[in-house]
Amino acid sequence: MNLIQNFPFFSIILSMFSGTVSSVLPGKAAKWLNSAVIAVIAGLSCVLLVYLTLTGESYVYMMGHFPAPWGNEIRAGVLEAGMALFFCIIMLLSMMGGRKKLIEEVDEEKHNLYYILINLLLSSLLALVYTNDLFTAYVFVEINTISACGLIMIRQNGRTIEAAVRYMIMSLLGSGLFLLGICMLYDLTGHLLMSNIQQEIAVIVSQEQYTIPLLVTIAFMSVGLAIKSALFPFHSWLPDAYGYSTVSSAAILSSLVSKGYIFLLIKIFYRVIGIDIINGNKIINILFVFGIAGMIFGSLSAIKENDIRRMIAFSSVAQIGYIYMGFGLGTEQGMTASIFHILSHAATKSLLFIAAIGLTDVSNGSRHFQDLTGAGYRNKIAGIGFTVGALSMVGLPAFSGFISKILFAQAAVYTSGKTIVTLLVLGISTILNAIYFMKTVIRIYTPEKTEYETIYCKQQKEYTITIILFILLNLVLGLGSQPITDWIHSGLSMFS
Repeated sequence: MNLIQNFPFFSIILSMFSGTVSSVLPGKAAKWLNSAVIAVIAGLSCVLLVYLTLTGESYVYMMGHFPAPWGNEIRAGVLEAGMALFFCIIMLLSMMGGRKKLIEEVDEEKHNLYYILINLLLSSLLALVYTNDLFTAYVFVEINTISACGLIMIRQNGRTIEAAVRYMIMSLLGSGLFLLGICMLYDLTGHLLMSNIQQEIAVIVSQEQYTIPLLVTIAFMSVGLAIKSALFPFHSWLPDAYGYSTVSSAAILSSLVSKGYIFLLIKIFYRVIGIDIINGNKIINILFVFGIAGMIFGSLSAIKENDIRRMIAFSSVAQIGYIYMGFGLGTEQGMTASIFHILSHAATKSLLFIAAIGLTDVSNGSRHFQDLTGAGYRNKIAGIGFTVGALSMVGLPAFSGFISKILFAQAAVYTSGKTIVTLLVLGISTILNAIYFMKTVIRIYTPEKTEYETIYCKQQKEYTITIILFILLNLVLGLGSQPITDWIHSGLSMFS
C-alpha cells in the first residue's frame, strides 16, 4: 500500500494522541502543539487530495489489514480529503482569531483542557469524514458531542452551563435515534460496514421486503442527525451555545460541528442506503419542508434579536435550513449546492463570530446593537470583516454566499414540483438576511461621539491576519467556484 493512503489514519490518530499529550502540558505548550497538529493534518490532507485527484479513484484502508466483518475500514475519496483539509483550515483560523480572548474567558489552569477538547473534536470530525463503518461513526459522534459540550461550558458562567445542558439533552436525543437506526440496519442486513449494508439493502429493496422497517430506519437516522445539526425545529439549544461560549468555540461549533453530522448524513444517503432509494423516499420531502421552514423562521428570529452574537447564531438556523432544503430537492444539483453551502457557511460564519468579538471589545464589551454604534470605525479590521461576512450571507456577487444561492436556484429550476416554492423561499430568505445583516452594518458605521477603549484592536496582529485570511477564503470560494463545484461532482461520483 502507498504511504499516502495511510494519511487518513495518521490524521485521526495524530489528533487523538496530541489530545492525550496536551493533558500533561502547560497551556502555552498545549497551544503550540494544537496549532502544529492542525497544520500537519492540513498538510497531510492536501497531499492526499492531490494524490486522489491524480488517481481519480477512491480507496479503502483496512485497519490492521483485517477484512470485514472482523476489521474496521476507512474510505477516502476526493470529497473526504477536501473536506478534511477545509475543516483543518477553518479550525486553525478560528483558533487564531479567538486565542487572545481565550486568556480572558477561560481560567489559565484550564487552557490545556481546552486544547484537549479541540484535539478530540478534530479527531472526531476526521473520523466522521473518513470512516466506512457505521458503529465507528456512532462512537465518534459521541466523542464529538462530549467535546463540543466541554467547549461550551468551559467558560464557566451560568449561561454557558445552561446552554451546555440543553445542548447535551438535544444531542443525546439525536444520538439515541441515530443508534436505533444503526441497530435496525444491523438487524436488517447483518453488517456495519457501509458498502456491505448498501449491497444488502439493494437486495431487500429489489425483493420488496421490509419496506416499513427500512423507512423507519431511514427516518431515525435522518432525524437523529438533523437534531444534532440544529435543523429547525430542533434548534432550541443553538442560540445560547453559540452566543455565550468563547469566540473560538462559537466559530468552531457553528462552522464545523454541525457540518460533521451533515457530512455523515450525506455518506449515509450515498453509501449506506443508496441515493436512488433516498430520492424515492418520502423522508426527503420532510427534510425539504423543515429546511425551508428553517430558512424563514431562523431569519425572523435573527431580526428580533438585539444581541449581535445571538443574531449570528439564529442566522445559522437559517443557513442549516438551506443545506437541508438542497437535500430535499432530491437531485445531484441540489446536493452539490448543499455541499458548497457547507463550505460557504463555514468560512463566513467563523468570520462573523470573530469579527463580532472585535466590535464588542471596542464597545465596552457590550453586545447590544445600540452600543455598537460606530464600532466599525473603532476597530476597522473587525468592521471590514463583519461587512464582508454580512454581504456574503446576503448573497452579494464575488462572495461565497452568492454562489450558494445561484446553485440552489439552478437546482430548483431542474426539480419538478418544488421549483416555485424553492425560488420563492430563496427570495424571501435573501430579503430577511439583508434586513438583519445590513441593519447591523449600518449600525457599526454610524458615527458615535462616545469615547471607547481601543486597546484590543491595537494589540492583536494575529486577529488582523485571521480576519484577512477569512476574507480571502471567502473570495476564493466566490471567485473560484467552478473548480470547487467540479471537485464536489467528482467526489459525489466516487461516493456512488
